[in-house]
Formats: sequence, C-alpha cells, structure tokens
Amino acid sequence: MIRRDFDPDTVMPDGRPPAKGMVFDPKAEGAWRGSLHGEVINGPVTVLAYGNDTPGQGPKLHVHPYDETFIIIEGRARFFVGDDVIEAGAGEAVLGPAGIPHRFENLGPGRLQTIDIHHSPRWIQTDLD
Repeated sequence: MIRRDFDPDTVMPDGRPPAKGMVFDPKAEGAWRGSLHGEVINGPVTVLAYGNDTPGQGPKLHVHPYDETFIIIEGRARFFVGDDVIEAGAGEAVLGPAGIPHRFENLGPGRLQTIDIHHSPRWIQTDLD
C-alpha cells in the first residue's frame, strides 16, 4: 500500500536529533516493567510497559490531565473508563480521555501485556483508590 497523506516539502524539521531510550528491561519482574518519559528523548509522549499474569489484577483507578492510549500486546483486558466498560484483546487499542478516571484488569486466562501511551512528555497521575 502506498500512502501519500501529505507533501513532505511542507514540513520543516524542528532540529531535534533522533534519540533512543529504554522503556523496560525485558528480564524485569513485576507488573510495572518500566517507562520512558518523552522528555528523555525530546518527544511528545511517555510510554509505559505493564503486564501481569493474574486475572482480576490491574492498576488502581486513576486520572490524567491528558489522554492515555492503551495497546494490548497480549491477553485480554477489561477497561473501566468513566461509566463505560470496554473489553479488548491483543491487537486492539483503547482510549482513556483526559480527565476521565480509568483503570483496567486482566481478564485471563494467561498474561496481559500492554503498552500505555501517555499523551504528555511527563507521566502525571492522581490515584483515586
């Protein structure tokens, strides 16, 4: 598939160099495997790696002043976003809009692995439970 969504001549580079950072240690144990703040690589988003093997387990109810996008890499999850409940599996993404309390849990069976994209160069969060 060939895409031509814009004219490359209309975009001027902003002077940032390419950058690389570690999101998580693949050998790390525990649910929260790591994060990479956008500030580290001069980018506009922060990326987190989360995973657990226990059905019913997941992050506490919390809220951010920016959107958060969840990408399910492996397993199935149930998301509670405001008054909505959304089930999603590997290959799907869920949006948690700014200012809306949210949490998710592993539906099982097996491992839930997500990549969580915070639409902010810094991770800013208030836990509500």
